[in-house]
Amino acid sequence: MVIQYPMSFELRNPRTQKLTHCGVMEFSSEEGHVLLPDWMMEKMGFEAGELAMIKNVNLVKGTYVKLQPHTTDFLRISDPKSVLETTLRSYSCLTAGDTIMIMYDDKKYYVDILETKPSSSAISIIETDCEVDFATPLDYKEPEKPAAKEIEKEVAAAEEETKFRAFTGVGRRLDGTSVFSPIPTLNENSSSTSTCLGKRKLVFGSSESADQHKSSKALKKLEEEPNKGKIKVFQAFTGISYRLTD
Repeated sequence: MVIQYPMSFELRNPRTQKLTHCGVMEFSSEEGHVLLPDWMMEKMGFEAGELAMIKNVNLVKGTYVKLQPHTTDFLRISDPKSVLETTLRSYSCLTAGDTIMIMYDDKKYYVDILETKPSSSAISIIETDCEVDFATPLDYKEPEKPAAKEIEKEVAAAEEETKFRAFTGVGRRLDGTSVFSPIPTLNENSSSTSTCLGKRKLVFGSSESADQHKSSKALKKLEEEPNKGKIKVFQAFTGISYRLTD
């Protein structure tokens, strides 16, 4: 059997059928026994004294690995590249589908191994330049976008404020007094001609002009009659007259 150094092993739990790869720190335990770190026993589902299947394997040197943090807290690390390089020195290999733990500033960060190259199952990361890519953290949430109905309401409100309103100035009578009337609002659901007719505005080329002319004559006649009503109308040459005599 050809053994490649540093040595790498395939570790399997026959009860859960979970599989991973690991290196060896030293051959100091009793024959037939292996000592595993707590996080690896928890990940593999091992219990103390349980049977473990171990096989020596030769892994290719890795060139690419894609990682996915469990929480967005990992992104708040000031220098994640340096932290990752320091942490991965404790690992001799990486297995696709595994979860590794990174300890930084007395806090545990868990990271999933999503993809490895050139081998899609496992790679060796000892004395190799490996490109690292990060996926979106598991607990990341997209910022909430405003609802479409709210946007439509805002647009409608803005259009209402800038809507054109015709004849909104101050009206004046022939005698010089001001006439105040409520500001008309255009109805979007009706045509301009029908709107003007409904709001009693001047419409060129319609029969209403004749009616308005008649109404104007009646009003003028009313103004000429003295002491009728409370409307005071300016009348020229209504003072006391004097004659020139020899």
